[in-house]
Formats: sequence, C-alpha cells, structure tokens
Amino acid sequence: MGKVFIETYGCQMNTLDSDLILSRLQAEGYSPTDVKEDADVILFNTCSVREHAEERALSNAGMVQKLKKNRPDLVVGLVGCMAQNRQDRLFKQLPHVQLIVGPRHMGAIPRLVQEIRSTGQRRIAVADFDDEFIDGADAVASRSSRAQAYIKAMEGCDLSCAFCIVPTTRGSETSRPPGRIVEEVRRLAAEGTVEITLLGQTVNSYGKGLKPYCDLGGLLRKVSDVEGIRRIRFITSHPSFVRPSLIEAMRDLPKVCKYLHFPAQSGSNPVLKAMRRGYTVERYLEIVDTLRAEVPGIELASDFIVGFPGETADDFDRTVALMERVRFQNSFVFKYSPRPGTDAAALPDDVPEEEKKRRNEALLDLQERQSLEHNRKLIGRTFEVLGEGPSKRVATRQTGRTDTNQIVNFDAGRDLTGQFVSVEITGASPTALAGAPR
Repeated sequence: MGKVFIETYGCQMNTLDSDLILSRLQAEGYSPTDVKEDADVILFNTCSVREHAEERALSNAGMVQKLKKNRPDLVVGLVGCMAQNRQDRLFKQLPHVQLIVGPRHMGAIPRLVQEIRSTGQRRIAVADFDDEFIDGADAVASRSSRAQAYIKAMEGCDLSCAFCIVPTTRGSETSRPPGRIVEEVRRLAAEGTVEITLLGQTVNSYGKGLKPYCDLGGLLRKVSDVEGIRRIRFITSHPSFVRPSLIEAMRDLPKVCKYLHFPAQSGSNPVLKAMRRGYTVERYLEIVDTLRAEVPGIELASDFIVGFPGETADDFDRTVALMERVRFQNSFVFKYSPRPGTDAAALPDDVPEEEKKRRNEALLDLQERQSLEHNRKLIGRTFEVLGEGPSKRVATRQTGRTDTNQIVNFDAGRDLTGQFVSVEITGASPTALAGAPR
C-alpha cells in the first residue's frame, strides 16, 4: 500500500492518537517511514491549544506542497484538534491538502485515504459523532516503546474553561469501560509493558456515564491488579476532581506513581473566576495539603497562564505567592494568547506583550530556583529508575524516570531501556538528576 509519515504536535493524547492511526494503517498494509520524501501518505496530527503549535503545523504542512506538486499521488492530510477547529478552511489555506479529520474520526483515516487515492477527491470528517472513534485496545501494533505505553482512559471534556479550545476540538466526555482498559493493559503486560499512563483531557473526571459507575480511583485499583505492570501514571488532572477515592488509591497502591500534575493556572481568585476554573486558591491549597498529608513523598506539578485578560500586577503577585507556597516539582508556564472559538477570545487582551513576557520569565525563574533547591536535596539518595533509552544530550548515557517522574541521567555502559535500575544521585540541575547505578 505504500509508506506513511506522521508528524505529531501537542500533548500525550496526540502521541497516542498517532500510534493508533499508524496501527490502523499498518493493518491495511502500509509501512511507517521517518522520511517525508519517501512517504506515500503524509499526516500532520495537530494541536490547537496554543497558537504556536498551530503555526508550526501549518508551516510544516505548507512545506510539503512542492512534494505534492512533484508527486500528484501523494496524499497530504491534517488531522487532530486543529483540523477539527478550522475544518474546511484548511483546504483554502493549504490547497494541496486533501484530507481533514477530527479527533473523533481517526478510525476512518485508512478508508478515507484509500478513497482519496482511488478518486483524487478531498475528504473531510469532522462531524460531532463517535462512530469512527478509535477505542485503542484493538490497535497496539505501532507502540513506540514496549516497556511504556499510553492508554486512552477517556476522550473529550465537559468543562468550560474560558481559555480552552479542547471541548470544541475533542468533544464531550466519553469514558472507556474499565473492562476494555483492563483488557488492553493485560495485553500490553503480556507484550512486556511495565509502565502505563492513563490519558484524558481531564483524566480524574473519569467515569461519567459508566454503568456500573467507576471513577479514576476505582480504575486504578482494577489496573493495579494486572500482573506484570509495575508502574501506573495518569495525566492530566483537574483540581475539581481530586476526590478522596483518587487520593486513597495513590496512598494505598504501590504501583500508582506518587506524582500528580494538576494545573493551578493562576493564584488569583478573580482570575480563576474569569477563567471559569471552578475552584478557589484556598480550595487548591487545601487539596495540596491533603495530598501531602495522605500520600507521603508525593510530587506535584502545575501549569500557569500569565497575562490572562484582566490580570493585574496584584493578581500576578498572588500567583507568585502560590508557587512559593506549594513549591512544585515542575511547572509549565505559558503566555496567554487568544484562541479563536474560546470565550476568552472575546475579552480585551489588555496585558501588554512585554509584560506577559516579564511575568512568564519571572515564574520560570522562580520555578527553576525551587527545582534546583529541591533536586540538590536528593543528592546521595538512591532511587529506582525505569530506563527510557540514551540521553538526548549525551548519547553514551542512559536516561530514565523515578516513581515521582524525576528525570535521571546515568552512566551505564549498555542500553537499559525498559529495565529498572537502582541509581544513586550524584548531581542535580533544575530539570534533571545525575547518578550512577548501584
């Protein structure tokens, strides 16, 4: 059938979707390639959460126009969140693109590609229904790592955060039945997977509509019973759904990693209200204190948006205070940019760009200092690290992660991908630890 090239932007969910798309195409006889020029099908799996991700995807998709001109049979497609958000406008912007598919129709891609190759006509699948939604359990052939795997626990989001396009691009919440997830985990474990990550736009709201009901805490208990799986992660969580059952699962189940990424977004109640986040700073801090009391050794991570419409200097100072109070292991900080289709896009973008940049750098600098202080305190301790392969910076070293998601680079002399290694920490930077196997 030919070769397929997929370029992926954005979150872990998109990474998983690309694996699932490739699996479906491989089942139809396609083979993967890492070289665009060799491909018969080129797909860009896009993200709409931030403007920069859209611009990169559009730019790179535009650059294959010459390939398409020289090879008319080449199929070029845009899939994922930006495809859902912009829909047929992309055909006008990129005339050489023939395929546009939203997140809920990934399963249709092999059929639509074949129709394009047969007829030469464009195809678009962005309607809001789930008939061609890829469940995941039946499409595991192209997992990039056998030791680690992403698993789709749920799709979509029912929240209405003012800045977020996800409900528009991903649709309403749909939780996969726990039996299907456990079935997939068992299959992966039999293939040698030792660590899984359950994914969802708001993964800790898992369970809506399930009969019998099962929340994320219950799902973690079911998955924890699967032999062969040694670590269970989940991402991303919303503060409103950090329920007692989830905290108890993190406390009681040794396989569940002691790491929680639950974005605060701001340390100001007026800004949180304008964002429609559904909680206060006081409630957020109450959750933090409960987590640290109930789950010893837990590490916390956050996202922050600076320069949201109406954010004053005092609002920003309150965000700084929140970061100083909680001392996150790591934080992702973003400058606000209006996203068409969100409610916040109608608000005056009244924080000057230079001030956004200053606030962004201030939070990043604070997080870097806190992370360095935290990581230096770990020198001399020994952690179990799951090897993930050669270090990106130094190919002769190995890299891996601790239970608490801390990156560790260490000298090993051999490939330890997928193996658990005891590593003594000998050095620290703001973003990673250095060590030596014991």
